[in-house]
Amino acid sequence: MLLNTYEIIYILKPDVTEEKNLMIVNEYKTLIRARGGENIFVQHRGRRHLSYNIEKYYDGIYVQMTFDGNGVLVQLLDKSMRFNENIIRFLTIKQSCTRQTAIGI
Repeated sequence: MLLNTYEIIYILKPDVTEEKNLMIVNEYKTLIRARGGENIFVQHRGRRHLSYNIEKYYDGIYVQMTFDGNGVLVQLLDKSMRFNENIIRFLTIKQSCTRQTAIGI
């Protein structure tokens, strides 16, 4: 099975606590692992001022996740983030498609 490398950057509402932030990150890491994703790397980029307001928010908490997965996993993550009330914006970028994983025989 071919695994692509993806990067997701999402912006949380500024009033999200550190505990809630970690819960959201762990929720997505668990989802990625459960659906066959690998090499998950998370970077907390911190609170930043937005260039323009989004849903009446001027600041946001940025989180960047990089992982290896497939298109079905990315669709599932996009749908989950779209309905997460704490996320005000997200972007998924496909980095490369050079890895293959062996399927257990």
